[in-house]
This record gives sequence, C-alpha cells and structure tokens, in this order.
Amino acid sequence: MPYKEKEITKLYFSIGEVAKMFNVKTSHIRFWEKEFEIIKPQKNKKGNRIFTREDVDNFHLIFHLVKERGFTLEGAKQKLKENKKDTINNLEIIKAMKNVRDFLVDLKKEL
Repeated sequence: MPYKEKEITKLYFSIGEVAKMFNVKTSHIRFWEKEFEIIKPQKNKKGNRIFTREDVDNFHLIFHLVKERGFTLEGAKQKLKENKKDTINNLEIIKAMKNVRDFLVDLKKEL
C-alpha cells in the first residue's frame, strides 16, 4: 500500500496571517478584537495573539457586515447579537453564489 500524506489543517493563526486573509493591517484586526466580543484570541507565552478557526470565521462575519454590506460597527454588533445565525446563512449563500459565478466565468472563457 502506498503511503498517503494526510492533509494538514491549521488550528491556530497569527495576527499577521489573519490580516493577510482579509487584506487589512494588523492594527485593524486588533481594533476589531477590542470592538467585538465574539473574537477571543488566546495568547502564547510571549503575549502574541493566536486566533482559532472560530475566530477567523467570526472575522469573516464581521468583514462581510462592515466591508461588504456597509454596516457601521455598532450596526454590525447589533446584527450579530440579534441574529447571528441569519447572518451566517446569508454569508454561506453569498459564498455559494460567488462560486457559481466563478465557475460560469471560467466556463465562458473556455468557450
């Protein structure tokens, strides 16, 4: 039987990695961490922030509300408190629609 390497999934992310994911500065990530109580990074012995996959998913929600939908910070906080599940569902639908659009654009290029 041939050896198969397992796919490695990352459990923790540095603040720089998270900032790169969203194309923002690290100060932006620190600011959102202070503003939104749903983001609770752990800190290592050096005091560096270590973000979990859940934190990154919460950043996706915040980024979607603030940057893509134009909510104010207070509006985004209120939306997440009132109906976080609805926001998650909307974000998933938008991601699926973007994937379909990308597929169709690629298909059009091939023709």
